[in-house]
Amino acid sequence: MLCALAVAACLAAQAVPAAATESGPVVSRGVTIPAFYQPPATLPAADGAIVRSEPLRLALSLPGIGGRQLPGTATRLMYKSTDANGRPVAVTGAYIEPSARWKGGGPRPVVALAPGTMGQGDQCAASLGLEKPLTFNGQTVSVGYEDIAVYRLLATGVAVVVTDYVGLGATDRLHTYVNRVEGGHALLDAVRAARALPQSSVTEDSPVGLYGYSQGGGASASAAELQPGYAPDVVLAGAYAGAPPADLVEVTKGIDGSALAGALGWSINGFLQNTPELRAIADAHLNAAGRKALTDLSTACVGDAILGYGFRKSTSWTTSGKSLNDIVKAEPLLQQVLDDQRIGRHTPTAPVRLATGVKDDIVPHAQARQLAADWCAKGADVTYKPIRLPNLGDGLLTNHVTPLLLDQGDAIDWLEDRLSGTPATSNCRSLPLQP
Repeated sequence: MLCALAVAACLAAQAVPAAATESGPVVSRGVTIPAFYQPPATLPAADGAIVRSEPLRLALSLPGIGGRQLPGTATRLMYKSTDANGRPVAVTGAYIEPSARWKGGGPRPVVALAPGTMGQGDQCAASLGLEKPLTFNGQTVSVGYEDIAVYRLLATGVAVVVTDYVGLGATDRLHTYVNRVEGGHALLDAVRAARALPQSSVTEDSPVGLYGYSQGGGASASAAELQPGYAPDVVLAGAYAGAPPADLVEVTKGIDGSALAGALGWSINGFLQNTPELRAIADAHLNAAGRKALTDLSTACVGDAILGYGFRKSTSWTTSGKSLNDIVKAEPLLQQVLDDQRIGRHTPTAPVRLATGVKDDIVPHAQARQLAADWCAKGADVTYKPIRLPNLGDGLLTNHVTPLLLDQGDAIDWLEDRLSGTPATSNCRSLPLQP
């Protein structure tokens, strides 16, 4: 559910199948992106195995001593992961080997970064944002706002691997927005991919951290929960989860009618793809405007959603005039699907720092704080940070994005301490006293 001042505009196009030549571009649902992003017909068996890689030019870089680039040397990745239905899936992303020396002692750590909301069009992928932080090519304007966190991490000497998530970038399916299993798997498998790259200094002994805010905070939180069962080889030193959408029922209420109302369309599109049984419910409840919104948003970046669908209420998408939340209450299958997305039912074995703005109304503060309480009750090592700010405007994204900007330095410092081997200090005992 991210980003503020990424007020970008993308021109949504008709949805068409992806097509490509061996060396030419890929046309993914009407938007042209590099051919690298089209997956092959067959994928490797191992999760995290490299499907392909190529050099990636960082837009914001300088020549350094000995021909090395500052802040690092980047590689575009495609790697194998497993989707929420247990099927193999190709995921794209980027690995950056930093120029800075790691000063914490021991092998160089790696942080797997889960981006905040980018959109659902393949052109919105974070790996493309590293190459072109601000682009307009007649089809899209995109802003690589996660580059700030990437560069701050690189400056500490930490290697960074960024996931594009399932279906964002890779052209064979739609991005499954805020799907907890696929977000968590993609993030953990990005670490495995970083280890597998020949040009990477990351080894099995490298400390591993996770970083994410908003959609990325949900993926980081989910990965921390899923790691013991899905990726026991990826031992975590710590995970930062900022403003995680842990309870999608509450998040749906916060988004509906806000500047980021279009994100409801991304969620619906992803759930319809992964759970075809929901199609009959969608057909029964969505009117022509709702169906058009789903098509438009399937190729949109976050700027499109703000400019084209900002402050729309879901009541305008339904045949009955009821809100999506009211429809969820009346449909047991929808309730089950959203309940399956709930984060907080498993216990992270690594320390987690969970931060949330107390006035956040887009990814509501109360449900994020509840995640911290749920983890604490299970005995997890949780550092909970409420970010206290005045109300900066209901539904405007300001209450959601400002905590990210103000807390990012502290979040990275906390993660760097974990990667250096400094134990975390849980404040679970004081959590009930904090609003």
